[in-house]
Amino acid sequence: MRIFLDTSDVDVIRQHCETGLIDGVTTNPTLMMQAGRDPVEVIKEISSLFPGYASISAEVVGDTAEEMVSQAKDYYSINKNITIKVPCSVEGLKACKVLSDKSISVNVTLIFSVEQAILAAKAGATYVSPFVGRCEDNNIDGIGLLETINKIYQLNKISTEILSASIRNLNHISESFKAGADVVTLPPSIFEEMYKHDLTDQGLAQFDEDWKKVNHK
Repeated sequence: MRIFLDTSDVDVIRQHCETGLIDGVTTNPTLMMQAGRDPVEVIKEISSLFPGYASISAEVVGDTAEEMVSQAKDYYSINKNITIKVPCSVEGLKACKVLSDKSISVNVTLIFSVEQAILAAKAGATYVSPFVGRCEDNNIDGIGLLETINKIYQLNKISTEILSASIRNLNHISESFKAGADVVTLPPSIFEEMYKHDLTDQGLAQFDEDWKKVNHK
């Protein structure tokens, strides 16, 4: 049961890494654009925050598998904790097979069907990333998709791990793990919500009040 952060904001990642609760990071071109920096330099900096094993997903783009594989070299040469992120397309899966045959970790993203997850596993993906929230946006049962992928992987002894993505709320986290996800990747705002509960706040306030009374006796 692992938690990744879905962001390219190095300062935010550093802040949450200090908790010891973050197991990796996922990024994408949109998040890189928001960072406004050279993607390779951003990935280098993120990678340096995880001295032990972690998974830092760096997404490649291109019209052909050759372009994706070529771009991937800029990332996987940084550190052994880099995972190359490719789309679940014909060319993306070709790139996945080439990279996985070289023992390079690959995350196949934009998974919206069981069939896509099967193909990604066949291509040697380390992770598949079903988009739970975006599935729901399009009247697809995202959690049900996770459950079915997990069942098929278990029945066929497939080692590819399920990385639940497009997480929109706290319920998505618990339901993803319940459905068999190995990892959830979260926007920092959702991760921060995991700490919170009204009863916890009330309890802390009561403890604080009682402690002050004790100290004033």
